Amino acid sequence: MKRVFMLMLLSVMITGLSKTTYAQGEAAVPFLLLAPDSRAGGIGESGGGLADNSAAIFWNPAGIAFLTGSEVSITHSNWLPQFNLDLFYDYLTYRQYVDDLAGSVTASITYMNFGEFVRTASNSPDPIGTFRSFDAALTLGYATKLHPDWGIGMNFRLIHSRLSDQPTEEETGVGVATTVSFDFAAMWRPADFEIPFIGNIGNKLSIGANLSNLGPKIYYIDQAQADPIPTNFRLGFAFRLFEDEFNSLTYTLDFSKLLVDRADSAAQRDEFYKAVFTAWGDQPLNEELRDIVTSMGLEYWYGDPKDFMFALRLGFFYEDPSYGNRKFGTFGAGIRYDVYGFDFSYISTELAGSDENHPLAETLRFTLLIGWGTQTAPGLGLPRGI
Repeated sequence: MKRVFMLMLLSVMITGLSKTTYAQGEAAVPFLLLAPDSRAGGIGESGGGLADNSAAIFWNPAGIAFLTGSEVSITHSNWLPQFNLDLFYDYLTYRQYVDDLAGSVTASITYMNFGEFVRTASNSPDPIGTFRSFDAALTLGYATKLHPDWGIGMNFRLIHSRLSDQPTEEETGVGVATTVSFDFAAMWRPADFEIPFIGNIGNKLSIGANLSNLGPKIYYIDQAQADPIPTNFRLGFAFRLFEDEFNSLTYTLDFSKLLVDRADSAAQRDEFYKAVFTAWGDQPLNEELRDIVTSMGLEYWYGDPKDFMFALRLGFFYEDPSYGNRKFGTFGAGIRYDVYGFDFSYISTELAGSDENHPLAETLRFTLLIGWGTQTAPGLGLPRGI
């Protein structure tokens, strides 16, 4: 099934890998790992501890437990611009606080377009038709507080991957696959927390953990050739370094690790409910540590939370050369006025010393959002009147 194999190779490339890896290349539908929104994209793709807008559905759904009101956002990005391919993704989110549920219901749609392909017969280069390929996911979730300082969130996700549209000649699979996954997350955001010799850091610190994409393997041809989906663990931190009436500066730091079995053959790979434990120890400790992706950023806001605000963002993303070698800097900016917001982010591989022709170089993301009802200021859930 050469056509489907080549498209699976393309789907792996959307993460921007510069070499064959033993981590992300072992999981199917890697679009589920793409940082989907511009705000977190501008701070080095480190949103696990911040998680204070509707995009937290991806980063840490438990962060939405600290939010009220409603919000809808849409993000668009042309992906791998260096390849001049028709690759793009769109990300639509929605959250709504419901009094009767004492929490928020959430939803998101992720769509990754691979473009149009020409179908040919195996014994002839002549075209016999065309087809479009894409990956998509629908996520539904719920977030609530267990305690004023603790939030939890959970998601259910339906994943559909269409790498081809029909079998040809000797091919046994149709190149279409569907599966499901779940996310479970927690967030600690203390309102009052005293540290000796430092003071009270209440409403300044946020720590979150998210275990995402727990679900069965996905297959395009048959179950004997099934691949795991990218189960991922993310630990995120956010700390408000400075704040006054009109200014705030927040530092974010995320660590993430892919939890998939690295066996040589698909038949030997553990199911997700085993791999989530075994993936922490199937290599020597130094290799396990190298497999952890680190990202961090700074976000500065200026303005009146009740009127107009603008933000500047800077970040850095690092992945070990043996496990993907993605290294890049990020820039971003955003504005908030009344119920409306706009964010954009930019990836620079030259800033991190990578090749200027790296597939991720010059990637732009754009996000539009509308939030209404009682909201929070960008940052660690501080009150904002809208």
